[in-house]
Amino acid sequence: MQYFDAIGRRKNAVARVRLTPGTGKRIINTNVMKQYLSRETLEMLVEQPFKLTNLTDKFDMKVNVCGGGLSGQAGAIRHGISRALVKYDEELKGVLKKNGLLTRDPRMVERKKPGQPKARKRFQFSKR
Repeated sequence: MQYFDAIGRRKNAVARVRLTPGTGKRIINTNVMKQYLSRETLEMLVEQPFKLTNLTDKFDMKVNVCGGGLSGQAGAIRHGISRALVKYDEELKGVLKKNGLLTRDPRMVERKKPGQPKARKRFQFSKR
């Protein structure tokens, strides 16, 4: 059976996506997508590459995702789907790139600095 797989990343999340020709089943970590992604906005984020390329019901999607939170995982899945769709058809690259779906989002959590409670927050200054 023919399939298209790719890896997507966002924050600390890594998603391994496999697309197979089918009827539109969406499985994430052995769960149905609606169960795994509790918010509707995250489901819309994951479906975005399919909607832009008009391939919503042409592929079954199976995803293994780990690391980060739900938001980062949804972004990683979207990135992986976009890369897999480009492997399926090189002509989709223009549409996906124009909408920024092939670019890996480089924003990461800033590290905590010594002598501070968080990355940028400082302890209260006392003059005396």
